Amino acid sequence: MFITFEGIDFCGKSTQVELLQKFFINKGREVKVIREPGGTLISERIRDILLDRKNSEMKMETEFLLFSSSRAQLVREIIIPALEKNIVVISDRFHDSSTAYQGFGRGLDISKINVINSFAISNVIPDITFLIDISVEECLKRKALRSNIELDRIEISSNTFYQKVREGYLKLANEEKRFVVINGTQSIEKIHKIIIERISLIKKGLIDEN
Repeated sequence: MFITFEGIDFCGKSTQVELLQKFFINKGREVKVIREPGGTLISERIRDILLDRKNSEMKMETEFLLFSSSRAQLVREIIIPALEKNIVVISDRFHDSSTAYQGFGRGLDISKINVINSFAISNVIPDITFLIDISVEECLKRKALRSNIELDRIEISSNTFYQKVREGYLKLANEEKRFVVINGTQSIEKIHKIIIERISLIKKGLIDEN
């Protein structure tokens, strides 16, 4: 099973990824957790370029193509081999992030993004995608709590940008049935419970066998 988590920055998806990983391990399942951009030696090097605040002159087309390159490597080196071995794969972001961030957020042509996304991921589509949804206002509150940590090149984007990204995510979720939208202001425990319940509905036996 291939599970992805999406949402604007500081929505809490990384916390839920970690909780879900622990849940599957406790159930005796083999699980592979990955992040985007990153996950392989090559992809992590691309990540460094993408998130480095020194690269403020990076063009949006370059940004998108670098994300896609990182993703293409991750899919072929890690995701496909893991799925072929019946390993549960959990990804902190996937191709929907490019549609939301570079498409709706940056304003790149969505049709072109869809073509390149399709090429980068081949036929690897998530079984289920959890969109942890928070408002931009909530994002700002959580960002302020991280004042002691240096933000990356994407995280310092404007509020207007984040609003466009959030609206893009919600549009995607409305169009694709694999999306599950969860209110990200609920407790960590409540969100985790919802995630487990939804996975059990679409993949009988994955959770209940052990």
